[in-house]
Amino acid sequence: MAEIKAGIIGGAGYTGGELLRILINHPAVDIAFVHSNSNAGNFVYEVHTDLFGDTELKFTGELSHDIDVLFLCVGHGDARKFLDANPFPASVKIIDLSQDFRLKDKSSISNPATENSESTTRNFTYGLPELNREAIKGAHNIANPGCFATCLQLGLLPLAASGKLNSEVHITATTGSTGAGQSLSPTSHFTWRNDNLSVYKAFDHQHLNEIGQSLTQLQASFNKQVNFIPYRGDFTRGIIASIYLDSDLSAEEAVKLYTEYYASHLFTHVTTRNIDLKQIVNTNKCFIQVQKKGDKLFIISIMDNLLKGASGQAVQNMNLIFGLEETTGLKLKAAAF
Repeated sequence: MAEIKAGIIGGAGYTGGELLRILINHPAVDIAFVHSNSNAGNFVYEVHTDLFGDTELKFTGELSHDIDVLFLCVGHGDARKFLDANPFPASVKIIDLSQDFRLKDKSSISNPATENSESTTRNFTYGLPELNREAIKGAHNIANPGCFATCLQLGLLPLAASGKLNSEVHITATTGSTGAGQSLSPTSHFTWRNDNLSVYKAFDHQHLNEIGQSLTQLQASFNKQVNFIPYRGDFTRGIIASIYLDSDLSAEEAVKLYTEYYASHLFTHVTTRNIDLKQIVNTNKCFIQVQKKGDKLFIISIMDNLLKGASGQAVQNMNLIFGLEETTGLKLKAAAF
């Protein structure tokens, strides 16, 4: 198996840590550097303490162009700024975990020509494999989807693909505290978050833009409202979303539709049984439960926000770009209890 040299920008955060945990054990990857200005010179395990004994890598403040792929695990707005300030050769593939390049009208960047640059423009492909797998295989740069966006899209894509998304969509979804990132804020402190629940960004969450973009990619006629109420949960990781809409599909037809759509997608699984977060936490899986209640189709979608919603999906995209088996390095197991 060919060796892929990988660089990581923003390796000290939650998504950087999850990416390191995967890539350290990935059979085709050599981690060339892990960049962090604030932790330069420190061992990776001094920040991600569970990696003690697994790696002797140190964070660095230096950049190297001698890599095949660069992962950007930085905040929203910072990825574009980083690439503007630090052009990489066009031969280096970019996988960005921020929202900077997800929307089509913002999915490119122009860099000043440098001695090492082969091109001054990068175009990004939206990296949801269950939507764009074939395009991802031929892509050079990937805009990794948002965590809520991934969870909610996976709950709706089969309907859009079959032209069956014909009413308003109502969604309530709760995410763990890691969805807010590692930087402290008034709503991420343990004393506020523990034993607490709150709504935020009701009806105008930023991920609605990429969700709408994907749904109309599959069903151009879709013009109904997607009503999304996000909740902050008092748990660490995972997303659980409940979705309902009017549908003339029978229960059997809906389950068949979802099962067939995801038959070739090895991380997304459809069931009629009750599902819960512990089944998918620490995995790259998404579980989808489909039910019919009167004239309403009811869908529950669950996944780990840091893996299928971020770093796991980023590696899934890397595998596709480099022609590897899609599941390579991602056969992760959830805890039994």
